[in-house]
This record gives sequence, C-alpha cells and structure tokens, in this order.
Amino acid sequence: MHTPPFPLAQPPRLKLSGDEFANAGIRPRDACCSPVNAAPPLNAKRRARLAELDSHLHCSIIGTCLSTHELRKLVPKFADLDRRDASDLEIHHTAVELAIAGGPGAKALHKLLDERYAGAIRRFDKAADETELLNLWDDALKNGDIPPAYWALVTHPFATMPVRQKAFGELHMLSHLVGAANRADIRRLVALEQENAELKEKIERQQSRLQQVSVERDASIAALNQQIAQLNAQSARPLPADAAGLATEVQQLREWLDTADRRVALHTSRREAAEQRMQQEQEAAAALRRSRDQALALLRLVQSECDALERATVDAADAANTANGAGSRRASLDGVQGKRIVYVGGRPGSNAALKRLVEAAGGELLVHDGGVEDRKGLLAAALPGADLVVFPVDCVDHDSMNTLKRICERHSIDYHPLRTASVASFVDLIARLHPDHVAQLRQAPASAFCLRHG
Repeated sequence: MHTPPFPLAQPPRLKLSGDEFANAGIRPRDACCSPVNAAPPLNAKRRARLAELDSHLHCSIIGTCLSTHELRKLVPKFADLDRRDASDLEIHHTAVELAIAGGPGAKALHKLLDERYAGAIRRFDKAADETELLNLWDDALKNGDIPPAYWALVTHPFATMPVRQKAFGELHMLSHLVGAANRADIRRLVALEQENAELKEKIERQQSRLQQVSVERDASIAALNQQIAQLNAQSARPLPADAAGLATEVQQLREWLDTADRRVALHTSRREAAEQRMQQEQEAAAALRRSRDQALALLRLVQSECDALERATVDAADAANTANGAGSRRASLDGVQGKRIVYVGGRPGSNAALKRLVEAAGGELLVHDGGVEDRKGLLAAALPGADLVVFPVDCVDHDSMNTLKRICERHSIDYHPLRTASVASFVDLIARLHPDHVAQLRQAPASAFCLRHG
C-alpha cells in the first residue's frame, strides 16, 4: 500500500494533448490500475521494517507512536538540526524523512519503537491470521491503548493492505474527535493540572497518615499479645485464695481486650477506605492526563490553522501594497484564482468573509446554507459547474452532505471536508491544495493501491 486508505485531495486535472504528453515525458497509461515501480511485497515470515512500509504510513507512525521529546533526543544524531532551537514540526518532518530514506536513522527509529512497544509486539505475534490481528486491534481501540497496537499491527507479517487500510482509517478518524473543542478546553486544562497537583499532595498526606496508623495498630497488637501471654501464664498458676477478686480482674481484662479489638477493626476500616480513595484519585489523575493530551493535540491543530490564516493575511497585505498587483505574493490563495468554488453549510459571518477573500484572489465562491434558507434543489443545480466543493463537518446537515458527495462523484468534482466553519480552516485547505504542494505530491513514488478498485 503506497497511498492512504481514503481518497486524498486530487490536483486539478490537466487537459493535455498527445504531443504535450510526449513533450512532458508522460507516457499515457491507466494510472489507476497500472502503477509504476510498485514496491515488492514484504516478507510474510518476518515483521516489516520501518523503511519497508509505505511512505504515507510514516507520518502517522512517527506522530502517534513517538513523543516529541523522544524524537528531539534521537533525530539530531542523524540530521543537521539543533536540539534546542528546532521546532516540533521540524523535528517531526525530519524524522519522517529519515524513515522514508532508510539507513541508520530509520534503523534507530525502528529499534526505539520495538523497545518501547515490545509487550504489544509479543501480544500481536500470537495472531495467526488477519481476523485475529483485527480482533486485537479492535480490543486496543476499546481500551484506548492505540500507539503500541498501531506499531505492532502495521509491522506484523500478516498485516495485508486491507488490514493496514482499516487501522490507518480508524486512526485518522480519531483525530476528528477534538473538532468540537474550543479555547475553554485550554483554560479547563490549566485548572485540571492545578487540581491534579492538589490531589497528589492530598494522596501523599493520606499515605503518610495511613503509615502512621499502621504503625500504631502494630504497636497495639504487640501490646495485646504481650498481655495475652501474661494472662495465659497467670492462668497456669494455682488459683489464689481470693477467687472472687481474680474473676473480677479477668472480666475487666476481657472487656479491655474487646475494646482493643474494636479499635483495631476501626483502624483497619479506615485504612481500607484510605486505599480506596487513593485508587480513585489515581484514576482521576490518569483521566486528567488524557484530557491534557487531547487538549494539546487540539492546540497544535488550531495553531496550524492560525499559521495558514496569518500567511494568507500577510499575502493579501503584500498584494495591496503592490502598485499593479502583478508581482504580489499571494501563494496562500493562488489555488482559487479562476476557480468556481461551492461552499455548502457554514455560518453567515464567516461565509461573507470567505467570499471576500476568494473574490480578492480572483476566484468565485458560491455559498449554499444546506437548506436552512436556500432550497436544497438549488444545491444539485449549482454543483455540476463547480471546480471544487467544500463543506464544514461541524455546520452542515447529513442530508446535504450525502447529496453533494453523490453529485460530486457522479460529475468527477473534487470535494473536501473542513474541520470547522472558520476562515482559518478554509485558508489552511486552500494552502494545502496550492500547485507547489500538488507538484510535491506528483514526485511521490507510484502507488500499488488503486483508489477505484482497491
């Protein structure tokens, strides 16, 4: 498998004649079903190496299974990067390049992954076929233990194209679960971290108190055992003349012993309650850590969209400062020049801003609210003439989304979902569809995976 298991953003189709194909060095062929330089199949008797996997899997493996802290220690050993000044994106990008290139860097990454997830690898080695392998993967998804299971699955000898395709797709969809979060999550994360620190201090105090109670209980038990031994020794002696006084003393000792037993039982119940509370607080701390990780992942995604929006704003300002506009730098929105884009769903405020941006870049944006005020019949009439269809997944109804997908597939129109209805998400998508980005995609190795036939 040399491509992700879902349709990617396709570059605009170039209408070239036969002579232009020949001049460009392009041989006419069925690119869908006849890939060139397809990678040989992996050895089914051993686990796959990191460098042997499809290059489209390296980004998901590096980003999911290894932390930035681990990569920051390893990657500078094999690349010309500063350990302290390099950004997280540069570290991640260089690690993916090392994995694709093979060599010592890829071997070191593979060794690090095997050492970290040795337990998961041994667990997945018990799978005898694809069904058992997918069952282990589904169990890992339910338990939330995804990074070890993902590495063990993609390198397993029985991990065929459909198996890796299913795992990659489910891992991709997990990234959309944080789409509805907002800045309040960051503030809540700070509060949760503070609460986590207070809970840790409380647990330490309870553990200290529990240890003190245990010492007191052990001392009480030792004293009682000593008194019992003394009583047994006294009972072995001949009864004194005053039998009535001795019976009274024995009764008092029994009452005192019963009182001591009740105190021991009380301390035992308190200790068990303290241990139960400690267990609950440890689980709460783990939940707080998971919430923090999700919030940090969302923060990185929002930062990426903000960077794209900032680049578009700077490019627009450069275009406004240019006298005739011919030499302006508008790389972020050049992809919409001369294009007719249909935007389905969204919010009125952001839709108006998007329309101004697209028209300023030389494109045309047709907005349809999905049936709130516009008739749904207009949607089917507007799509066939579009070059690109975009819809935000958080602000569009399912019926309109299914309709536009069906019509776009019928008329071979590219359509792309957006994470949110914000301007930043739209600008980030257009930047990713820029011709320079498309040229990089064309230089990728040919795929053995057919997007039409599987």
